[in-house]
Amino acid sequence: MSGEDDRGGGSEDPARGNRDVTPPSEQTDNIPGMTVTPAGLLPDRLRRGRRHEREARREDAAARRRGALTSLVVITGFSGAGKSTAMHLFEDVGYFCVDNLPPEMIRSLTDLFMHEGSKVECAAVVTDVRGGDYFESLAGVLEELEEAEIDHRVLFLDADEQTLLTRYTETRRRHPLAPSGSVSDGIAAERELLAPVRERADLMIDTTGLKPTILRKRIAEEWLSTGSPGKLAVTFSSFGFKHGPPREGDLVFDVRFLPNPHYEASLRPLTGLDPTVVEYVGRDGGLERLYAHLEPLLDFLLPQYVREGKAHLNVAIGCTGGRHRSVAIAEHLAARYRDGGQYLIGVAHRDVDRAPSRAEP
Repeated sequence: MSGEDDRGGGSEDPARGNRDVTPPSEQTDNIPGMTVTPAGLLPDRLRRGRRHEREARREDAAARRRGALTSLVVITGFSGAGKSTAMHLFEDVGYFCVDNLPPEMIRSLTDLFMHEGSKVECAAVVTDVRGGDYFESLAGVLEELEEAEIDHRVLFLDADEQTLLTRYTETRRRHPLAPSGSVSDGIAAERELLAPVRERADLMIDTTGLKPTILRKRIAEEWLSTGSPGKLAVTFSSFGFKHGPPREGDLVFDVRFLPNPHYEASLRPLTGLDPTVVEYVGRDGGLERLYAHLEPLLDFLLPQYVREGKAHLNVAIGCTGGRHRSVAIAEHLAARYRDGGQYLIGVAHRDVDRAPSRAEP
């Protein structure tokens, strides 16, 4: 023994006769592949693995950003509360919709839409207790979407028990949680399963006493009007009264009071697509006076239909033969509202290709 005291906790080197005074907290015991960190000993391969995981997550996030998906709506709630009505509304405004999707598949579907090259910008999925045991994982799936920073919203539809019972009685369908028992038992079990999901809802609508048209309007007013890329599709169509009234006209305007180019031999073979016809129809200022009244009326009406949740509107313009006046006006209105970019505009001329008759009333 050297006679020196053993204080310091070091180890003695017999060959050198001195002590290693390296503090114990900094000793590595010469273990290969170990790196000293303030938190302790961490294998190099573990550090490299974690770095690779972080890089993979960053690459995955970048890949997601390359996708086209900007809006994901998860529709859930009680059976019979109106989920199908809600889904049809989203479908009408341009969403890619999937019904009865098990929660575990929501993430896979989202990954597909977020992948580079996907053209799906808006999607809506309906998931509910029809998924059986799989539905219990919905709350966890929603947490995963939040952690992955995927833009999504949850629409929860509710109704009181009597309303749900009445709807099941009217449809004569079995409750998915009580196929051989009472509907009341199924509703009670469903209420318990839905409790965690209801707390996560971005919008909850009680559909008690609401007709489908009113429910669509509620969703459109409280949700779609504040951020949905869906647009009202408006078709301006022309027709001739002599060939019968339009079958799909939501708004019908009769313009037979305007000068009729049919009685001009040089204009009769032409249509409202020709500038000379348009000039003739508006020669006395009647066309401009019509637009001065009609355009403000449409400016007022179209937003009302949007708030109501209507997906498509047909504005029908009629003259006698459907080849001159109505065609010119439908084209003018389509151009005006197309330039604004607020609506999806289409034009249809039902009778423009009909051969002109010699006489026209």
